[in-house]
Amino acid sequence: MISRLIASKLRERLNFYPGMVLLGARQVGKTTLAREVAASFPDAEWLDLERPLDLAQISEPEVFLARHRDHLVVIDEVQNAPDLFAYLRHEIDAKRRPGRFLLLGSASGPLLRQGSESLAGRVGYLELAPLLAAEAATDLMSLQTLWMRGGFPLSLLAPNDEMSHVWRQDFILTFLRRDLPQFGVNVAAETLHRFWRMLAHLQGQPFNASMLGQSLGGASHATTGRYLDTLVDTMMVRRLEPHLINVGKRLVKTPRVYVRDSGLLHALLAIPDLDMLQGSPIVGPSWEGFVIEQIAATLPQSASLGFYRTAAGTEMDVVVSNGTRTLGFEIKFSSAPTVTKGFWVAIDDLKLDAAYVVAPIARPFPMKNGVEVIGVDGIAQALSSL
Repeated sequence: MISRLIASKLRERLNFYPGMVLLGARQVGKTTLAREVAASFPDAEWLDLERPLDLAQISEPEVFLARHRDHLVVIDEVQNAPDLFAYLRHEIDAKRRPGRFLLLGSASGPLLRQGSESLAGRVGYLELAPLLAAEAATDLMSLQTLWMRGGFPLSLLAPNDEMSHVWRQDFILTFLRRDLPQFGVNVAAETLHRFWRMLAHLQGQPFNASMLGQSLGGASHATTGRYLDTLVDTMMVRRLEPHLINVGKRLVKTPRVYVRDSGLLHALLAIPDLDMLQGSPIVGPSWEGFVIEQIAATLPQSASLGFYRTAAGTEMDVVVSNGTRTLGFEIKFSSAPTVTKGFWVAIDDLKLDAAYVVAPIARPFPMKNGVEVIGVDGIAQALSSL
């Protein structure tokens, strides 16, 4: 079993909060991690709300929850019982102690809205990303495999690239045809599949709702925005917002969109292996999205993530700020990366405390003016200065 970096943080917070909400996409490993953590709690109770029998057990939530006040209660796929949140609030208030509830959910938007209404101050939130390079890559070869197959455990650990590709294609269809309707999404699976594939072709580009709507046969701006919200809420797509500052320049304010898991991106684009990927025009945007996910998963909770671009072309792929320090990351798919004049101008515009170029390299090396070229394995150390 692959150890998850977030495990120690989850244990630590369960020893402080009455409840924790662990968010993550379907099949990302939430249940495995929760079972590992719950094993250290005596007589933990487990409910999977996709099982009718477990759902029936909680049909009278006040009775069930009161009966298990002295144990950790793990509730998997908690978004299937949205009315449960109000009962959890009353139960936490009735006996407020750490480690009462661990809630697992696969839809961040609706779940966070439900929880914030009734559980504010009572629970903490963590998101489990697909497997990270720090968890599953030990050298450049294994890093390439992780990038190609993505971080879903069953995809990464498949016996070969073909089976990994088949698993990801099946996952996409199951997600669209079974999972989304369970979340209450009433959009034809084929329509959303086409929209998702369009986003894959536009990896890392600004989200143009009108253009995508026309490509979908005349869908409105609001409709394509709703489709994007659905994929963002289910943690399949990242909407990267601009980092806005007052520099007296015309800034690009349209968010960029990325398919979050590189393996799903490649499956949506029918790219089955590294040879085809490295010969594809998507190779640069794919690497960029992969690195952005490594940065996002390593961020301190207080930090924000965005990008910087002016109308004149001055650009920084990723800007990370915690209010007192600001870091910049430029992402290049090259073992000997070079940067443009716009990169240096962005450093001055943003008044960065440090800037890095992230590339597929085995060892870091310096550029001029204090900028360092780092590999993916150097991201955590770079962010530790925040």
